[in-house]
Amino acid sequence: MAKKAEIKDPLNVDEALGTSEAFLLKYRKIILGVVIGIVIILLAIMGYKHFISDPRELHASETMFKAEELFRADNYEAALNGDSLGAKGFLYVAKEYSGTKAGNLSYAYAGLCCAQLGKYEDALKLLDKFKAEDRLVNPAIMAATGNCYAQIGKLDKGADLLVKAADIADSQALSPIYLIQAGEIYEKLGKNSEALKAYQLVKDKYFNSYQAMEIDKYIERAQIK
Repeated sequence: MAKKAEIKDPLNVDEALGTSEAFLLKYRKIILGVVIGIVIILLAIMGYKHFISDPRELHASETMFKAEELFRADNYEAALNGDSLGAKGFLYVAKEYSGTKAGNLSYAYAGLCCAQLGKYEDALKLLDKFKAEDRLVNPAIMAATGNCYAQIGKLDKGADLLVKAADIADSQALSPIYLIQAGEIYEKLGKNSEALKAYQLVKDKYFNSYQAMEIDKYIERAQIK
């Protein structure tokens, strides 16, 4: 387990992120939904030819399909390790089909499963094994990694990763979420100037986002502190 830092209980999300509602919980469905959609689309577009021409890729994809269904049903334990009905979990696919696109994606899914199960150290190890250069997938996984670091008390590292993820994504849908998450953590750390920068970026650059409609209250709070 990681050493305790900054907070007494690194697994207490509300305490770790201050008095406002923890963004990892508040936006969990949005973040995971976007990640799921992106990785599935990426798999379909980039892996289609491989799955058709390479039997091992095809078999890996077919094996992973049931785990994806379990994941979408929020059955994270079964999605991770498989179930009694014969479905193989993401850990199995990642190990048995190493080197395939499905095997690589399984590391991302497995990491998200562990995060949802509160196994943040395991989540970090698995997410680190996932490799992607895609402009949306990469920052989405980076943001999930940042949230995991925040959960184990490494708030500085978590916030910095969220800001970096927002910059790489440069997305009206994702970047504001990451920036507000980072701002919340910076406030907890007493780094109000850093929090203000994150919030102001939402207001100035991502003004068409849903989060921008209520960003003024975050800016005001950071300025008062």
